[in-house]
Amino acid sequence: MNYKFLPVTVKSIFLNPGKAWETIYSEKTSTSSLSNGFLIPFIVLISISAYCGSALFVNSQLEASYSLMTAAACFIVTSFSIYATAWISGKITNRLELGSDFGISFRLVVFSSVPFLTSQLLSRLFESLQFINILAFFGLYIFWIGAEKLLNPPQEKKMPLLIATTVTMLVIYIITDIILTRIIDKVYYSMFA
Repeated sequence: MNYKFLPVTVKSIFLNPGKAWETIYSEKTSTSSLSNGFLIPFIVLISISAYCGSALFVNSQLEASYSLMTAAACFIVTSFSIYATAWISGKITNRLELGSDFGISFRLVVFSSVPFLTSQLLSRLFESLQFINILAFFGLYIFWIGAEKLLNPPQEKKMPLLIATTVTMLVIYIITDIILTRIIDKVYYSMFA
């Protein structure tokens, strides 16, 4: 597995999204390679950050098991949100008559989520840096450029695609996060407190 793929790709997406999308388009990385070589390692780093932030700064009076549960929830929420959004995005592109290829939808969602994932890496470690999550909105621009390159939608379909995918990601992430946070609190306080 090529672990250099993660930092090189993140840097490329931030510094030159247009060129990054050209590379992504020409390489046609498989969904499993993208998942195993980029997304999962990135989410694992975020989960480690969530564990450290919870254990050291936020919940330092609670047992380590709470921080471990927080890290697991972070992994589940982020993974589920991206995979579910990619799947629904495939349905959205089909509905907009742009094709229904999960691989393309997955690449669009994963790479446009890089600003969000990067901000999560920092804000999960240091809760005082929550404001950095505003960086996630740069993902809208990345999605826009990627949609043009991978799907080449007509002008009138670009905005509905962007809005529908963004709303889908937000709703899935928020609802999943709320549900898992409540479950963790109930489990922790019933078993460990």
